[in-house]
Amino acid sequence: MSSAHNRVAVLHGVNFDILERRDASIYGGLSLDELERRIAAWARELGLQTIFFQTNAEGEFVEYLHRLPDVADAVILNAGAWTHYSRAIADALDVSRVPAVEVHLSDVESRDDWRRESVFDGLVLRKISGKGPDGYLEALEALAVELEVSKS
Repeated sequence: MSSAHNRVAVLHGVNFDILERRDASIYGGLSLDELERRIAAWARELGLQTIFFQTNAEGEFVEYLHRLPDVADAVILNAGAWTHYSRAIADALDVSRVPAVEVHLSDVESRDDWRRESVFDGLVLRKISGKGPDGYLEALEALAVELEVSKS
């Protein structure tokens, strides 16, 4: 286990395994693998280590959050549709007690009304929406500051 206090888990929820098949005008046209490679490269530049997790099963997402303090010092989460209604995931995030940033590829504020609700309000340092993959860079930068990580 690392003692550097620079480990960031990047968690993706439902339908991210087929990200490249989703509407490119909304989600950018990248595959999850391509997105994760970009995130990992940005993280290295900032002196952060990344671990990635994706599932389509809500219970698995909750269980990962339960283990989070053992594997990461902070988390970026894009829980997909669960963001808007899963109180179980919100409770698990709250219990994890690690700094968190919520990211959305699309601008959820300008889409369907139900997407404007986030169960993570009050649990995350910030919410980044509508910046495409660059939103993850912004999240990593915020977490590097929060974790007091200096570039190596």
